[in-house]
Order: sequence, then C-alpha cells, then structure tokens
Amino acid sequence: MQVQVHNLKGKVTGQLEVRDDVFAVPFNEAVVHQALLRHLANSRLGTADTKRRGEVRGSTRKLFAQKHTGRARRGDVRSPLLRGGGVIFGPHPRSYRQDMPRKMRRLALRCVLSGKASGGELKVVNKLELDGPKTKAILDMLIALEIGDSVIIATAEAEANLVKSARNLLGVKTMPAPLLNVADLLSFKALVMTVDAVRKVEELWGEKSAPEAAGSVSKSKV
Repeated sequence: MQVQVHNLKGKVTGQLEVRDDVFAVPFNEAVVHQALLRHLANSRLGTADTKRRGEVRGSTRKLFAQKHTGRARRGDVRSPLLRGGGVIFGPHPRSYRQDMPRKMRRLALRCVLSGKASGGELKVVNKLELDGPKTKAILDMLIALEIGDSVIIATAEAEANLVKSARNLLGVKTMPAPLLNVADLLSFKALVMTVDAVRKVEELWGEKSAPEAAGSVSKSKV
C-alpha cells in the first residue's frame, strides 16, 4: 500500500510504498487486548507489602486470663483483630509478569500500526532534522498536519533536539521507532513517523518472507 509523505509545512511531497504485512494487517482484537494486558501487568512493580502477625513488633504475653474475666478470649497484642496488629491476607511482594509468544507480540504491534494507517491517524514526514530545540517548529508541524494534542512522534533513532522541542507540548510524546509498543499506540490518537522510522519498523516487525518494500519515495505529480 501507499501512504502520503508530507514536509514540515504539511504539504504532500510524494507517495511512500509501505509493506502490507506491517501496515495492512487485519485487526485482531483478541491479540491486541492480550498484548495490552501483558504490557500493563509487566509495568507493575509488585512491591506492596504488609506485616504478618509474626512480623509486627510487640510482646507475646497473653493480655489477660483465658477464663473468669467475662471478656472475650484474647491473645497477644499482635493479633490481627487489634489495632497495630498484623494484617490478614495482606499483599506481599510478587511478580505480575506475563509471558506472550513472540509471534503474537509482533502481530499485535502490526495490528495497531495497521489500524493507524487505515484510520488516517498515521502521518509520514520526510525528515525531522532540527538545528536546535524549537518547540514552535514542532507545534507548527502538528497544526499543519491537522493533528490535535494526542500524538506520538517516532524517528528511526533518538534525537535530542526533537525530544527537547516536544517535551513542553502537552499530549505529545517522542520515541525511537524500536521502542513503539501497543500500550502507547493505543493511548495516543495520532502517529507521526519519518520515512526512516517507517523503514526501521518494517525491518524490525515485518514478516521475514515478505519482499522488501521500495526504499525510495516517489515524487508527487501534483
């Protein structure tokens, strides 16, 4: 399939042939949902901890006699029934990590990328080379591309000037193409990618048996 390539002023400068096995994959809701749950679960620290009865500080002396007091039977002050005592069935450090087959993880990512492309939420630009931190340049580009305040800007590699230019813009996130993931792609509405980032994604997550896509951008006849 082909997608339009824009410059920083939002004008269409050509067409880019992208691989169908990455940007034209039928959406598999079950796989995407599982990949999202896995990502969120693996992000949990699992460090919550409460003290059991044997871990709470306090005397083990029985508070009063078992019988002949008219009161309820009572053990020591570390009882879970008393204030300051142990916690019954409280949380303890654990791992929430989930496994998922590699092919399913790759499929989920391709499904989300394909959804962005088919829904008109994917914008491809020639380059994002900045001489220095210029927030206004990024803002003007997003306005020209008719993108709101929820967008991921992906480049082939990490670019310091781009990160500094976009970090003060609310709802704008920058990242290298290899770090794209299902959770972020679903959390942000639009996706802006450079041509090099598109090729990087195809190289990383494309089917190995698929033929290589054309590496050049055809010029627009308009």
